[in-house]
Amino acid sequence: MSEIDLKRFFLEQVPLFASFPADKVEEIVIKSRLATFEGNEAMLETGDETRHFGIMISGHAEISNADNTGTRTVIAQLGPGDVFGVLSLLTGDRIAADVIAGNRCFVLMVPQEVFASHILVNPKAVAYLSRLLAERTRAISAGELADSQGKAKTEAGDLLSLTTRQPGKVVALNVGISQIHFGIYDTEESGADIHGIIDNADQQHARITVMVGPQRQTLEHERFKLSDLFKVMSEATARLGKAFTFHPEDVVAIGHRVVHGGNRFSSSAVITPAVIADIEELAVFAPLHNPVNVAGIRVALQQFPNVPQVAVFDTAFHQTLAPYAYLYGLPYDLYKQHGIRRYGFHGTSHRYVSLKAAEVLQRPLGELEIVSCHLGIGASLCAIDHGRSVDTTMGMTPTDGLIMPSRSGSIDPAVMIHLMEQHGMSPTQLSTLINCDSGLKGISGISNDMHEIEAAAADGHHRALLAHKAFCYQVRKNIGAYAAAMGGIDVLAFTGDIGETSATVRSLACQGLGYMGIKLDEEKNRHLGKFDSYAVISADDSPVQILVVANDDERLVAWETLRAIERNELLLEAQAEDAPAIPVEISAHHVHLAQADVEALFGPGHQLTPMHELSQPGQYACEEKVHLVGPKGRIANVRVLGPTRKETQVEIAMTEQFKLGVQPPIRQSGDLAGTPGLTLEGPYGSSQIERGVICAQRHIHMSPEDAIRFRVRDNTVVRVRVEGERQLIFGDVVVRVNPAFRLAMHIDTDEGNAGNIQTGMLGYIEEIQSRA
Repeated sequence: MSEIDLKRFFLEQVPLFASFPADKVEEIVIKSRLATFEGNEAMLETGDETRHFGIMISGHAEISNADNTGTRTVIAQLGPGDVFGVLSLLTGDRIAADVIAGNRCFVLMVPQEVFASHILVNPKAVAYLSRLLAERTRAISAGELADSQGKAKTEAGDLLSLTTRQPGKVVALNVGISQIHFGIYDTEESGADIHGIIDNADQQHARITVMVGPQRQTLEHERFKLSDLFKVMSEATARLGKAFTFHPEDVVAIGHRVVHGGNRFSSSAVITPAVIADIEELAVFAPLHNPVNVAGIRVALQQFPNVPQVAVFDTAFHQTLAPYAYLYGLPYDLYKQHGIRRYGFHGTSHRYVSLKAAEVLQRPLGELEIVSCHLGIGASLCAIDHGRSVDTTMGMTPTDGLIMPSRSGSIDPAVMIHLMEQHGMSPTQLSTLINCDSGLKGISGISNDMHEIEAAAADGHHRALLAHKAFCYQVRKNIGAYAAAMGGIDVLAFTGDIGETSATVRSLACQGLGYMGIKLDEEKNRHLGKFDSYAVISADDSPVQILVVANDDERLVAWETLRAIERNELLLEAQAEDAPAIPVEISAHHVHLAQADVEALFGPGHQLTPMHELSQPGQYACEEKVHLVGPKGRIANVRVLGPTRKETQVEIAMTEQFKLGVQPPIRQSGDLAGTPGLTLEGPYGSSQIERGVICAQRHIHMSPEDAIRFRVRDNTVVRVRVEGERQLIFGDVVVRVNPAFRLAMHIDTDEGNAGNIQTGMLGYIEEIQSRA
């Protein structure tokens, strides 16, 4: 990998270099060296003398200290772009804290002389380092995490940053049946975010509300055609003042919220004729929503033909659900031939909640188990295991799941048959019943507004009290179900209008869950008023953090829009450069052993015996084999792979779960928190591991040179097309970048057999789903 490529590709986001000209960054890179550290390896240790400071390129690490009992206090979390070792270079003192890799880390080590001659002479770089060192010094002296909540609040706006190199406006559109929501955002982040709602419920007039900051204007407008939408937006925003008037010529990107993307869209997509055709075809699953979404897209394309536009799908985040989580108990052919399955919704909101939770806790998203509660006009819960949606309450349509303000939620399907047969209700009447006249509205007989329900319940209204209790009970029940599904919970988060404003709902949803580590601070919860991007309402000693996260659907759509355009541009660049095909390899079940387990299974002092090299440099198949013994059965003669690791890991295929009687999650190699264990048997003895069994997530090994050609980074998620007897598409494939890797995509035996794929076939990246 050339130094120029490293500068261009890996260091573009490093804050320390933000004020440096390109030639200076290139010079720094040339005079520095690259280093790789494995998980749990010390990059710097307390008491060391250092002649370098480090810049994280990929992976994550932590700065921490250990007391006399061995208990560690975390000072700071490090990720791509962060620096470490600077304090020692500035003061000449020895290293004051350990820097330990959390997973495989790729680091640029910058020599002391380069630090002195190139970085200390740049005033903005010195100011950046001064702020950073002040934070870490306070943390070291305080003996705790560096003001984690204050730091997270300071950085809260960065999570959904819309800053781009191209000045202009990003428009987010949510064209619905009776309302149109829009947001107008400045790519230079002026802070003047404009929000608008056009309410078409009245047959005579449209009621338009526009807001910027504390300013709010409401007006009545004669009914208008959708083709006049942008003209009306200009007229309405003019009421806010000249500085906030919408000018179509300022638009640089438009994002459209689309309700249903089926199983065709696992991420937001730049709009093309083919994408529109797919959305229209998927209207069979969302007949009330997708057609009006498409109508908005067509109007925007007609009026902004040269502006990139993106479809942002409610369903995309949930495409990581496993088949056993998304299948209904119906004949399998109904799924295979007609796509009848659970899809889930509110995906963009749940994804944002997970990112915000990781930011607040100052922990990598890839190690958290989160239950996200989006409670609003629509309501759903989502189980997010290490960054992946693994279950959600909504189903093929948004009507399934929880009782909602006007939707029924889950009901016995035979109830619908009964209503047709015994009450003569038509499909249209049934649709109106379960979507518009049920839920809180149907049970209470009063309203679909939670605050009106709570006011009536406070006055003793029996049905209002019943509706409120039913709603809160279902939320609490599903929180417990999802903690069980993931095998634990680190974060419980509330968002949406009800989730953000009803202290009573939050309190009742958490009651009785103390045994799970969910301890609400009733005072914080009850007195929570307006807040910025999030608030913490858990008790100080609660093992589970309870958060309330401010929802901003339109900004989420705008953010997804810019990310999708960026991913698409990178993909087109890679395709234009004719990036190489990716060799596909079938990964059979195997075991990685810690040395202690090697000796327990094969005898004291035993060393693994290499049999032949594997495709990845430094890895090899061993002569040794072990038997796997689970609660239900056993699998004999499973190959051991070398070299040894810090912790034993067993990788099996989906079909082998039943044979063993275990339910491992889909995880990246090395991500073992919350995984099941089993017993290993060898010729000398046996070893029982408490955790370590996984189904490996599909992944691609790449060198940094490969990553540059494909325009991806470590932990980027892609969709891959594999050419064979029939073309197959594999989504949710994670990229893993390291200088020691050789280009190859790994899928497990089950998927290889199902698709008739053999080692040696070729794959091609056809979509970048998300970037690390």
